[in-house]
Amino acid sequence: MAVTFSDLHTESGLKALDTFLSGKSYISGDKLTKGDVKVYAAVLENPSADLYPNASKWYGAVSAKLAHSFPGKPAGVGIGGAAAPAAPAAETKESADDDDDLDLFGDETEEEKKAAEEREASKAPAKKKESGKSSVLMDIKPWDDETDMKKLEEAVRGIEMPGLFWGASKLVPVGYGIKKLQIMLTIVDDLVSVDTMIEEQLTVEPINEYVQSCDIVAFNKI
Repeated sequence: MAVTFSDLHTESGLKALDTFLSGKSYISGDKLTKGDVKVYAAVLENPSADLYPNASKWYGAVSAKLAHSFPGKPAGVGIGGAAAPAAPAAETKESADDDDDLDLFGDETEEEKKAAEEREASKAPAKKKESGKSSVLMDIKPWDDETDMKKLEEAVRGIEMPGLFWGASKLVPVGYGIKKLQIMLTIVDDLVSVDTMIEEQLTVEPINEYVQSCDIVAFNKI
């Protein structure tokens, strides 16, 4: 069953989350699911451990889990468009078991699915049968606190290709007045390589005027 929370930027929303997590390790019980990542993405920063001890403990656990989604190598690329590591060749059993949970940043409506399929068909008419799709959560970091984040997001969303669909986004504080863009995207696996897009489009001219680096936070098959 889908579990949703609203107004997680407010005290009442965080209090509701804290109360719900009492006695629980994760949103759905004792394991990380897409539901956790969805709620995690809606929380701007680690809740106060004094005010919301359950939510703070949960936030730290989800952060640690996401940090280990790519064992043996860091996610994303470095400054100036350094080569990005390949995404995991296969999902963990835990990720596969979670496929029936909520999509990140909300469920896709039937109208959105139909529109996406029509756009995809018009862009790639020769492709008779597409492979699976993946849902990707990315962090895109600016050079400094003076970077125009509105122009950064416009430049990112300006990247268009068959099989690429940009989704919800938000700005997340990272410290010293700097905010990063956290954005969802859905890709058709046979048509789009996230690593190639990062290396050849997101970290080269003219977008690298705004973008310092990109990190893949979560990568899940749909």
